[in-house]
Amino acid sequence: MVRPYLPLNAFRAFEASARHLSFTKAAIELNVTQAAVSHQVIALEAQLGVTLFRRLPRGLMITAEGDSLLPVLRDSFDRMAGAVERLRDGHVREVLTVGAVGTFAVGWLLPRLPSFQERYPYVDLRLSTNNNRVDLAAEGLDLAIRFGGGAWHATEATRLFEAPLSVLCRPDLAEALKRPEDLVGKVLLRSYRPDEWTRWFEAAGVSHPGLIQKSIVFDASLAMMEAIQQGIGVGLAPPKMFERYLASGLVAQPFSIIVSMGSYWLTRLHSRPVTPAMAAFSQWITSMIAQSDEAGC
Repeated sequence: MVRPYLPLNAFRAFEASARHLSFTKAAIELNVTQAAVSHQVIALEAQLGVTLFRRLPRGLMITAEGDSLLPVLRDSFDRMAGAVERLRDGHVREVLTVGAVGTFAVGWLLPRLPSFQERYPYVDLRLSTNNNRVDLAAEGLDLAIRFGGGAWHATEATRLFEAPLSVLCRPDLAEALKRPEDLVGKVLLRSYRPDEWTRWFEAAGVSHPGLIQKSIVFDASLAMMEAIQQGIGVGLAPPKMFERYLASGLVAQPFSIIVSMGSYWLTRLHSRPVTPAMAAFSQWITSMIAQSDEAGC
């Protein structure tokens, strides 16, 4: 399309004046004189053949013609500013939207995010948390980190690592737990997976269903961890996700027995093309996991 001559300086002068309803304030913003702004607006009015402002003793009043032009210019300048911002530092800035299981986000991802921001400053990360129930398409997610077996419809899944479950409780409760049978009568906390405690007792070599008497079900391990710290019960949770709690002595792991219920996976829709930001996040997270494995963390 052949565009007519567009007086960009005059448009900037008008847009700034319309926001401030003052030539003087617009001049300060644009770092020019008040006379220069007034001249640009007068020239624009002459070119368009309309009056954009009514000059009042104490400022400006925008006319109906000016009011119809303002939103178009404001949107155009905002879009140009956004495009320039995305090209800053020699990279095209991208927004990356990632969903993550809350336990993974708090226990593993957040402490390491400064490394991602330092390595990829041109990626604007948007992080949302969930309780492992996620719809990539409906929620507009580029990537999702979730827990399970890795088979989700129309989804490509890259395995990150296992996070086996073990018994976690408050330190004073741990002192009374010498063997798995000591859990008799305790309130057993678990997630929405109904066979967690059964599987753990089997791994411990205990086959007494009567041990599982009282339980509370949580939809997120983070809420369960709060209940553990309050002494409400004894929980099954992934120690790998709560290393800071264990290191600080807020919770204890009375038994070394673990049971694996699945792994964490980085997922995306098959129909979603891989963007540079998605590739950067994938490469970063796999490299961080490799470093953790080498360090034995």
